[in-house]
Amino acid sequence: MDMTRLIRESGTFCSILCAMGLSGLLFATLPASRAVAADNAPVGALDEASVLKSLKPGHPRLILTESELERIRKDVAADPVARRYADQLKARGEGILKEAPIERVLIGPRLLDKSRRLVDRIYTLGLLYRLDGNKIWKDRAVRELEAAAAFQDWNPSHFLDVAEMTHGFAVGYDWLYNDLTPDQRCLIRTAMVEKGLKPAQEVHDKKGWWTTSEFNWNNVCNGGILSGALAVADEEPALAGRLIVESIQKLPRAIATFGPDGAWSEGPGYWGYAMRYTVAALASLQTALGQDYGLGDIAGMDQAGFFRVYAVGPTGLFFNFADAGDKTGDEPSLFWLARRYHQPALAVAAREASERRSSAQDLLFYEAQGSDADLKHLPLDRFFKGADVVFYRSAWADPNALYVGWKGGDNKANHSNLDLGTFVLDAMGQRWAIELGGDEYNLPGYFGNKRWTYYRLRTEGQNTLTIDDQNQDPKAAAPITAFSTAVGSGYAIADLKAGYAAVGATKALRGMAIVDQRRRILLQDEVETKAPAKIVWAMHTRANIALEGSKALLTQDGRTLEARILSPGGARFESQEVNLPPPQYSTKGIRKLLVVLPETTHTRLTILFSPGDIREQPFTSDVPLDKWGTVFGK
Repeated sequence: MDMTRLIRESGTFCSILCAMGLSGLLFATLPASRAVAADNAPVGALDEASVLKSLKPGHPRLILTESELERIRKDVAADPVARRYADQLKARGEGILKEAPIERVLIGPRLLDKSRRLVDRIYTLGLLYRLDGNKIWKDRAVRELEAAAAFQDWNPSHFLDVAEMTHGFAVGYDWLYNDLTPDQRCLIRTAMVEKGLKPAQEVHDKKGWWTTSEFNWNNVCNGGILSGALAVADEEPALAGRLIVESIQKLPRAIATFGPDGAWSEGPGYWGYAMRYTVAALASLQTALGQDYGLGDIAGMDQAGFFRVYAVGPTGLFFNFADAGDKTGDEPSLFWLARRYHQPALAVAAREASERRSSAQDLLFYEAQGSDADLKHLPLDRFFKGADVVFYRSAWADPNALYVGWKGGDNKANHSNLDLGTFVLDAMGQRWAIELGGDEYNLPGYFGNKRWTYYRLRTEGQNTLTIDDQNQDPKAAAPITAFSTAVGSGYAIADLKAGYAAVGATKALRGMAIVDQRRRILLQDEVETKAPAKIVWAMHTRANIALEGSKALLTQDGRTLEARILSPGGARFESQEVNLPPPQYSTKGIRKLLVVLPETTHTRLTILFSPGDIREQPFTSDVPLDKWGTVFGK
């Protein structure tokens, strides 16, 4: 049966069910009200009946209410940034019209790219239609929804796929509801219920792992399903009510991971993924039920936007630890966070993030508040205790600023690499020390028993130490034990010993400092082992490397950075190409700067990074880490 016929016949079937009042027949046996025990809930136990009493009648009720639509129209008329977003939105919509609707084609075990494509298209087309009323946008959005409604399922074996698809359907159903035909409403609603909400309730009933996960699966799955439940809550009250309560009670466990200070241990890329669905959930609860049940008041949420701000260097690249990539892009959640927590600096950062490309959500959440002064007044250095990540920079709003992002961290964190102590370094508009980030997710055993065999995830693939060529302990954590910031300097120290204890380390401390009036970076390792061991210091770079004994000159794009070994005496730099075989991602042009210390039981390895002509000016340091506070803490 071809798709057109299937959709037409499905629509007829829906009309019959709707006419008979039986579209929710499969769920008629569910109790009308059932209290759900709280899981880290910010409020007491909830039940479906009390929650649904406050449901906003009619549509739209998810995020883009009529009052919000009017605000957007005023922004577009008066604000050049919002107008640019609107122009880009229309160009994106016109591009979608030339593309084929999504098809159910998996990549590896995932349908996720198709789910995300549907979400993007529905937000784009739906917002365009709500803004100008041109039916071409609505009709194409319906084509997308009809195509996905005809899928045999939304791939519940990888539930992120289901959650994102459900979110896209919820937005399309809610925003377009008043202009859909009865057949279209029934088809879209039935697909959402059968392929999204019902499978989600089955997972909740079986206490599936993601329902109470502390990481992005919880935010995305519960957040995506919540929007679907809110969209159909008046038509499917029993099922939707249960899922609304389940989501409100389960989301706090993941949102709490932003605590206490907004960091995210899965890295900045997954911060964005988790936050987008957290924002969608909280915004939808507010517009549909009139409150977010305290979810937005969980510790860390009010600071979360700053983690994203600090994680981006002057080059516009992330400190991409864990499985994150270094490319940034727009982050509309920052607009919402700016408004919710009255933080204008986040709106400034959101506008900067969307300079190259914006999305429908940028226009949806747009905030004009804030100026460059708000960003420049932020502290130059910040320690995020929740993830044991530290950032230093010499200035804000300067593309040539000196910048370091580095971490202690926890190798047990979801999506972690064995990267305790790793760092990135920006200077003179270039990224000198790069993090390789994650690899191809479809590699055999990538999330299983072969994970620590892949170079990008192994310790040797990080900008840190290896001892006797062994990985760090996958169960180890490395707390930041000291942090200080001053006008001309700042430093932090991480205790990495747990990562290397299995290979005989009795001490492993790493200190990072921005020094010399914030013109240079000092990196110092102090290591002791039970028996003689080979200690290797490594840094990955795309720069060309010229070795001069204890000095290495790195050059790229006409700029030069010097790395100089200050101690121990006699240590020398080495370099090597990094060549990984496919199907691992290509490492063409990536080199590795090394210091190899063979057969040692204790060492203090100190390396000074000096950008540009500053390298000609003298600087010495022979201070143990436990004395850094007296030198760099002032």
